[in-house]
Amino acid sequence: MTIPEHIEHWLDGAEYDLKAAESLFNNGYYSWCLFIGHLVLEKTLKAIYIQSTNNIVPPKIHNLLKLAELSNLELTHEQAKFFADANRFQIEARYTEFKIELYKIATEEFAKNNFNKIKENYKWLKSQIK
Repeated sequence: MTIPEHIEHWLDGAEYDLKAAESLFNNGYYSWCLFIGHLVLEKTLKAIYIQSTNNIVPPKIHNLLKLAELSNLELTHEQAKFFADANRFQIEARYTEFKIELYKIATEEFAKNNFNKIKENYKWLKSQIK
């Protein structure tokens, strides 16, 4: 696959996951919505990484801030704070010892607020792809 094809692969995955996250939210699975929402941002950042480095193999990490840094993205303070906060969605939804804490805080209002931020940041990240 070419570099543009690799970028498209990651973006297709992000778009698919965004639809899944929307479905999860609409059906009341708020913690899983946020987990998949994190994947949306992660996959989009990996597409940007490929674009900025011409390396078709993005790092096998989940940290949104680190991926943005490796992709040479300049984040606003607000974006950096949100990415740092959103990192916990992939950890706390994945590991049993943390799941209960995410279940407790992932109310409909909490999920709606954070899912809206995920969608806003996804839109911005996509705008960074040429």
